[in-house]
Amino acid sequence: MSTTTSRPQIVRSYFALLTASDVVSIVALFAEDGFVESPVLGRMPAGDFYRTLDDASTQKVLTVHRVLSSDDNRVHAAHFTYDWTLAKGGQIEFDGVDLFEFNDDDKIVSMKIFYDTHPTREVVGNKYERPPDHS
Repeated sequence: MSTTTSRPQIVRSYFALLTASDVVSIVALFAEDGFVESPVLGRMPAGDFYRTLDDASTQKVLTVHRVLSSDDNRVHAAHFTYDWTLAKGGQIEFDGVDLFEFNDDDKIVSMKIFYDTHPTREVVGNKYERPPDHS
């Protein structure tokens, strides 16, 4: 592991870059085959996920409350508040937890997102909602 930047610092940097919409720098934090698992978008390569998120957003403000580390320092969880303004209109604020797993080169190999999607679905729609029965 790098002696100049700790993994918790990398996690905090990730949130600052996400707030700044710096997709190139965010993707650089990931391993080449790094991926994101989102409750809304599913599993995607990191670059595809962050380009999709950036296209869907006009503003993102992320506030990190705490970063927790596993005993082996490979996994870190960040509790945050996300204030998200959508490109198609609407604003969503929610608390979530991102779970980051690192490789030996201090690159993120996976990031899994956990949050209550119900408030988000109320604003962006529910892809699982059944159409009305017109029979």
